[in-house]
Amino acid sequence: MTTDQSPIRVLIVDDHSIVREGLTALLNVFPDLELAGEARSGPEAIRLCGELMPDVVLMDLVMEGMDGIIAIQTIHQRHPHIQFIALTSFKETEYVQEALEAGAIGYLLKNISADELAQAIRAAHRGEPTLAPEATRALIKVATQSQSVGFDLSDREREVLYWIARGLSNAEIAQELTLSTSTVKNHVSNILSKLQVSSRTEAALLAHEHNLVSSTHS
Repeated sequence: MTTDQSPIRVLIVDDHSIVREGLTALLNVFPDLELAGEARSGPEAIRLCGELMPDVVLMDLVMEGMDGIIAIQTIHQRHPHIQFIALTSFKETEYVQEALEAGAIGYLLKNISADELAQAIRAAHRGEPTLAPEATRALIKVATQSQSVGFDLSDREREVLYWIARGLSNAEIAQELTLSTSTVKNHVSNILSKLQVSSRTEAALLAHEHNLVSSTHS
């Protein structure tokens, strides 16, 4: 744990070295921020969080193998005191929702300025959320949709549901969508929870009854 006088220790997680280098240079500009470490993948981030216990993690969401969503969820369950900021190029609703549900306190796009990112890190350390305007608009759009069955499914979840309705296994869905099996498993769990059903069969029946996947594929 840091005190008010101690630098905020930040772990950078991104599979692109140039991004990690840029963020490291940014942290060095602010005396109250300190690089705790760097990770190139989700599994490495999980390991380093256990070893280094950073205060704040800047997490890329789209990485090969385990994605940032799964990494946030796993670390958050093990170390709930660590705060996460999703730092990504994606502003789609599904990414915003899933990152926040996984445990992220902030969601920012990579075009953010150095000062804005520093302020977001400080806010996260205080337990205060920071969302990019695009992320806020995405959440408002979801909140104002009509409360119908399956309205809160993300586009990716609808794709997974389509293949569930076709009878594919998690491994087969992972192959169709070029995702890891663990990511598909997480999507399936979210789908069952959002549809308030207990099995894949029930989810498939609801999908057909309410035309939840009719527009996903031709």
